[in-house]
Amino acid sequence: MTSFTDDARIAFDNLSDRASGLVNPTIRLGVTGLSRAGKTVFISSLVHNLLHGGRLPLFEAVQSGRVSAVRLEEQPDDSVPRFQYEDHIKALVKDRIWPDSTRAISELRLTIDYQSASGWSRFFSPGRLSIDIVDYPGEWLLDLPLLAKDYRTFSEETIALARSGIRTELSRPWLTLTDNCDIAAAADEMRARELATAFADYLKACKADERSLSTLPPGRFLLPGDLDGSPALTFAPLVLPPAGKPEKGSLWAMMERRYEAYKSVVVKPFFREHFSRIDRQIVLVDALQAINRGPEAVQDLERALTDVLACFRPGTNSLLSSLLGRRIDRVLVAATKADHLHHESHHRLDALTRRLVDRAIQRIGMAGAGIDVMALASVRATREATVKRDGHELPVIVGTPIEGETISGETFDGIRKTAIFPGDLPEDPSALFESIEAGDSAIRLPDVNVVRFRPPSLEETGGGIKLSVPHIRLDRAMQFLFGDRLA
Repeated sequence: MTSFTDDARIAFDNLSDRASGLVNPTIRLGVTGLSRAGKTVFISSLVHNLLHGGRLPLFEAVQSGRVSAVRLEEQPDDSVPRFQYEDHIKALVKDRIWPDSTRAISELRLTIDYQSASGWSRFFSPGRLSIDIVDYPGEWLLDLPLLAKDYRTFSEETIALARSGIRTELSRPWLTLTDNCDIAAAADEMRARELATAFADYLKACKADERSLSTLPPGRFLLPGDLDGSPALTFAPLVLPPAGKPEKGSLWAMMERRYEAYKSVVVKPFFREHFSRIDRQIVLVDALQAINRGPEAVQDLERALTDVLACFRPGTNSLLSSLLGRRIDRVLVAATKADHLHHESHHRLDALTRRLVDRAIQRIGMAGAGIDVMALASVRATREATVKRDGHELPVIVGTPIEGETISGETFDGIRKTAIFPGDLPEDPSALFESIEAGDSAIRLPDVNVVRFRPPSLEETGGGIKLSVPHIRLDRAMQFLFGDRLA
């Protein structure tokens, strides 16, 4: 996946990080997720709750009173954009709108002063931990498996997937161009651009809300940034006939060269400069959206999670591995938007996500490698209530739908609150997954109401200071991800 030169640079970066860590103990926390899972919201809420003394009963260091101060500091990497926490929290708290989603890598340093729980450790430890939060799009993570695939393998797998299920219709314009393409013809820039545009349109259609598919590499076709229009992003998969590989100067050779350039220019630098330096990782997924979109979206989410988890190097760090090629010793997979369900269904969302992840772990042999699963809500946008219907009490959630949201034919203005029955998830997801795998045409997925609510209105204290952002299990996530480093 990497060259000797890449490995040497990774080792040098790790040695530099460890040397710096002797003076200022630091942990690099990677935050990523699949489309619209709430990465920006998670980071903003985590920082806001630590800075403003939020309710964190399961975060031991805070609950026991051992944390004395929390502050933002300058990040160590001057070449990486800063995560604009202040702008995002203003959108959440003051404007009550959801901040823009992650479109590029960013970083933020949060430093915690604390008193160790051990008297012996208090004697030696500086009682300070810096958490470098690295925010990056999940689409970039799904690119890492490309490092181990040549262009032919990438083309075969991508085209086979495009000819399956609901992707068949979405990919028809692109595959029609591909099928009518002479790959042995001379390289043609306009033909390459036409194929690349059609391929990118197919990926965007798969990602759209009404489908919510997850396995969509190459990720930069969805988030091109400053590489938009470059040769490294102007390629597409092609079908190689049994006759053999076309000669140099052909359309195939052109596409193959650009695919390799994509790996060299886009994927390898991300792996070398950022991903290989991460200590802990959280992967956020919107499992409710996948369930709401149907069996193929659920299967695609499971496929994406398998690809994502296969990218990590889980395990305990030895002295040598921590110096030359550190491992990610804790990975948390979190299903977001738990506030869209009544609390009675939270453990069911947890079980469903665990089933998705357990199968991925078994397939790639990562059992017992410091992986946990939970359902959470980084920002709780609803409250719970009960209503009476036909003499029975029905659990509901209450919130303010965003402007333009339509529920049962009624369009909301972004001001008026409403109560909805959120639906139920199965107690045991095994039967559901068995039906999906068997291709049961009569399968009926749980009826879950996925409504887009506005962020909550926060009350103010007597001094005019707004309370911390409400959440569900954010403290449990903190405890798993870095609580042990504050012991």
